[in-house]
Amino acid sequence: MYHFIRYRKSDIFLLSILFLSTLAIIPTKSMAEEQNTSCKIKDRICIINKMIAQSSEIDNKAWKDQTYREIAKTLAFDREFEEALSVIDLIETPDTKAMSIRGVGMMLGHYGEDKESLAKKFAKLRVKADSITHPPSHGIALTYIAMAQAFTDDNEGAWKTTEDMKNTALKHKAYGETAEIQAEKGDFKSAQISINKIDSLSFRNKAYEIISKILSDKKLYEDAYKAANAITNAYKKTQAIQYMLDKQKPRDRVQK
Repeated sequence: MYHFIRYRKSDIFLLSILFLSTLAIIPTKSMAEEQNTSCKIKDRICIINKMIAQSSEIDNKAWKDQTYREIAKTLAFDREFEEALSVIDLIETPDTKAMSIRGVGMMLGHYGEDKESLAKKFAKLRVKADSITHPPSHGIALTYIAMAQAFTDDNEGAWKTTEDMKNTALKHKAYGETAEIQAEKGDFKSAQISINKIDSLSFRNKAYEIISKILSDKKLYEDAYKAANAITNAYKKTQAIQYMLDKQKPRDRVQK
């Protein structure tokens, strides 16, 4: 025969409280994991380091490399340059690595550092570019470094980086894109030097056509006109001049 133990209501209440209090002091697995992975919201380095660790678990190589690329750019934006370089090393896809070099390089223009300090950083970025064994991607990486150097007013460095390129077509393109950066900064004189380093007449005409439009957009009409007149192709020259005239006095205002 079974005998049932009778408890008073007060005893049951006390036992319940004791049981619940015991559970409260034993951390659950989810609580332990949360304490292990959480970072203070202002501790960006902590958050980014967690992201890097989590990114290693991404199976798709393209997605993983794109994630690393954005992390490298964020670190560069936060002035964590050395950490950004270490993330670039994790990227396997050549063109994504080149794009990462571009992103980090362009961020250097916002650092406000002296030319000597920036030159050292660009030298380290060049080492990362030279680690790319895929020739086209290597050339693109050097193009991006030259553009970033021009963005920081290191024109001599930009021209030197471009001159080191082996692929002639990419070299012409790099000089042209460097000229575009210089024109965007309103530096027509440096843009002219960049374009005049291009051996191909067709590439040179194209570069002058582009920067003439950039200068027109910036209301630098005299320089835009000079750039347009440097074009040897009559059709492209008149098109560039027409663009400058329309920016100077928009015809569509009268038509409307």
